[in-house]
Amino acid sequence: MEKEVVLILDLGSQYTQLIAKSIRRLGVYSEILPYNVSIEKITELNPGAIILSGSPFSVNGSDAPFPDRAILEQGIPILGICYGMQLLSFWFDGVVSRSTRKEYGKSLLNADVHNPLFQGLNEVETVWMSHGDSLSQLPEHFKAIAQSDNSPYAAIHHKERPVYGLQFHPEVTHTPNGMKILANFLRISGFSCDWSASSFVQSSIEEIRNMIEGGKVLLALSGGVDSSVTAALLDRAIGDRLIAVFVDTGLLRKNEAEEVQQAFRDYGSFELITIDARDDFFRALEGISDPEEKRKAIGKTFIEVFEREAEKHQDINYLAQGTLYPDVIESVSFKGPSATIKSHHNVGGLPEKMKLKIIEPLKELFKDEVRVVGKELGLPDHILQRHPFPGPGLAVRIPGEVSPDKVRILQEIDAIYIEELRENDLYHKVWQAFVVLLPVRSVGVMGDERTYDYACSLRAVCSDDGMTADWAELPVPFLRRVANRIINEVTGVNRVLYDISSKPPATIEWE
Repeated sequence: MEKEVVLILDLGSQYTQLIAKSIRRLGVYSEILPYNVSIEKITELNPGAIILSGSPFSVNGSDAPFPDRAILEQGIPILGICYGMQLLSFWFDGVVSRSTRKEYGKSLLNADVHNPLFQGLNEVETVWMSHGDSLSQLPEHFKAIAQSDNSPYAAIHHKERPVYGLQFHPEVTHTPNGMKILANFLRISGFSCDWSASSFVQSSIEEIRNMIEGGKVLLALSGGVDSSVTAALLDRAIGDRLIAVFVDTGLLRKNEAEEVQQAFRDYGSFELITIDARDDFFRALEGISDPEEKRKAIGKTFIEVFEREAEKHQDINYLAQGTLYPDVIESVSFKGPSATIKSHHNVGGLPEKMKLKIIEPLKELFKDEVRVVGKELGLPDHILQRHPFPGPGLAVRIPGEVSPDKVRILQEIDAIYIEELRENDLYHKVWQAFVVLLPVRSVGVMGDERTYDYACSLRAVCSDDGMTADWAELPVPFLRRVANRIINEVTGVNRVLYDISSKPPATIEWE
């Protein structure tokens, strides 16, 4: 049975991924493609509906993004959001003008509740507006189905086709009944809305079995959410034809190597191989302070260690990776691959070298969906609910040169911080928390003795997906207790700071 798909054409909105997530939560698989994707690709995808995202551009501008107008001839429902609505209006010869009064933030919408798009809503709804242009002349064959104080055409509907436009953003939480509007659009489009984690697991198992014709699959298992769920899904599909390799880099959190091995020692029927490569990684990092150089050194060493192990197994034909959908979107995004903020440490580079076929069973999923799939596969919460952890490990939480002694100190500090977050019921209330060991020594006093030890910085952020983040306002008594424990229990540290930088302008990790 062919999968139902909503295609979202990305015109540059910061909310595009949120649209996709909202549609999936409503039970329909959604896929994001750049606005300039060919009509042949769209036809091949065979979507049941198309959503045009918002955009920071103006349809009247010389640099305005315009998809192939042939999408109007596909005979499927179309929903334009903000710029998407203005684009539809432009195509149908309406007039879009610069608003004399821009509309940003919450607004009251007077909706035609008899229109199927607004079925079940109130006649007056709170919605979130964010636009500088607005529709000043309604296109022929369209009718207005909602108004706001500043937008006489806040929502429009083609009189003969299932083509709709919304000047506001239904996908954001600031539009309380936005999900109802999107659900109505899916109902209008005739979707069965039966896509779920459970259905994904079943279809993926079948696809993996059909894809893997012979031989075994190699997977780098870190113990993080992505690789763990990948391992669980492959185990369900092919069992002992999976070989998982866990590399102890020496840059992991305290006791993490033992915990990962324990968690997967008795899980499923796949083979788990553990490699102690701590000396290899510390040698590779000697004398290196630049963060990018550190990442490259770690990535190169990981490839060398991983490849040595792979060569011991002659019957491996596939390499599995825990690639997620945001990684796929980034590679084909509205603006193309983004500028390199930092390189990422994974097993990239291995496929070409080792001539293995790539398997990426999670490449259609967002992080929150991966956790749901992991739950469906029976993975424990302590793996699924772990905070994100960088591939290069603690090396990028030690600005400057990395040494075994610095790693030991940071492991102890980090263990205290995470332990206190858990005991005070704060761990799951922040998106990510960690400690940075600063390349700074400061004077302190312990007892009657002068100290000259490291400073460290605690970091905790709140976020939905890591794209943006705000610093978490942890209770002062909690911070005081953590600081006291660190200074009293960890030799080599005498000063504790708390990072109150948001992303942007800062990044979440320091390196």
